[in-house]
Amino acid sequence: MLLVAEPILGEEEKAALAAVIDDGWITMGDRVRAFEQAFAEAHGARDAVAVGSCTAGLHLVLLALGLGPGDEVLVPSMTFVATANSVLYTGATPVFVDIEGVDLPLISPSDAAAKCTERTKAVILVHYAGYLPDREAWRDFAQSRGLLLIEDAAHAAGLPQAGRIGDAAVFSFYGNKNMTTAEGGMVFAEDDAVLDTVRQLRAHGMTSGARQRLTGHASGYDVTMLGFNHRMDELRAAIGLVQLARLPAWNATRRDLAAHYRRRLAQDCPDVVMPFADPRPSAHHILPVLLPAGIDRQRLADDLRGDGVQTSVHYAPVHSFTFYRERFPGVNLPRTEEFARRTLSLPLHPKMGTDDVESVTRALARALAHQREDVPQ
Repeated sequence: MLLVAEPILGEEEKAALAAVIDDGWITMGDRVRAFEQAFAEAHGARDAVAVGSCTAGLHLVLLALGLGPGDEVLVPSMTFVATANSVLYTGATPVFVDIEGVDLPLISPSDAAAKCTERTKAVILVHYAGYLPDREAWRDFAQSRGLLLIEDAAHAAGLPQAGRIGDAAVFSFYGNKNMTTAEGGMVFAEDDAVLDTVRQLRAHGMTSGARQRLTGHASGYDVTMLGFNHRMDELRAAIGLVQLARLPAWNATRRDLAAHYRRRLAQDCPDVVMPFADPRPSAHHILPVLLPAGIDRQRLADDLRGDGVQTSVHYAPVHSFTFYRERFPGVNLPRTEEFARRTLSLPLHPKMGTDDVESVTRALARALAHQREDVPQ
């Protein structure tokens, strides 16, 4: 089965894990700090804070920026549910915004403007599929309204421009991401005080950690805020350091595979649309396509699975889930809903080659043809 996503893990990761075990210090030590500094340097950031997940990072960033009850945060519905969940964790309210179009499934500035109120305090920009929104347009949008800009950069690890748009950014190292630590995330912030607050919040609000006390950099600790247990351990950081070194080459492979997909889809499946036709920076995390209207997507996915090709859907709109539908009834996002009905994610990861791309597009063409053959003339 050719999978939608597949991590690359091998002997270097095993050796890195073994070294942590041999050292005997397995949480919040030198490797976590080294990973923070290396990841920040790779993206042109001054510093970073490693956390247990991207979700945890979003939660802590929103808290550190002062979001809370009574505040509204503009979020796209075309995202993983954690984006909206993190807003609710703070007591603030997510306000769902439509995408720009089915061919550009990024949060719409015009719809965001229409949904601003006196309670709107922030916008979360999701770098869907690894593609960046327009930096200058969104900075102008936020500055003209006095809003905070937060980047949900879960799909954009290794993209130098990611983390450079807003007041803070959070990356993901989940198992299906461009690089992985199994679970984990990383936080950037423009304001060092915000980053310091995130660093303290991730560890129960304590003013020093066990490693600092062991090495004599602190003799004790105080608790000055209500914190959480959102730390990263040394094992994950060790894997992260290995993965980070390979990330540029992996992302280059993803870019080349995505370009080959675009050429082959145009040849084999001309009525299948690959979004983001206009060039823009991307980490090419996933490869969503837009199926022709009227196609039975589940039947198509079943046919592709029979041909050895796994597919997925990224994503069901957050506002369509029962939990959100009951709390925020009447949300109408026509472009998001149209995209969600027709999108299908095809395999994309660095273990693939161009021959795999061609196998996928040929299988997709066959599956589409099978459905058309069954349509009464």
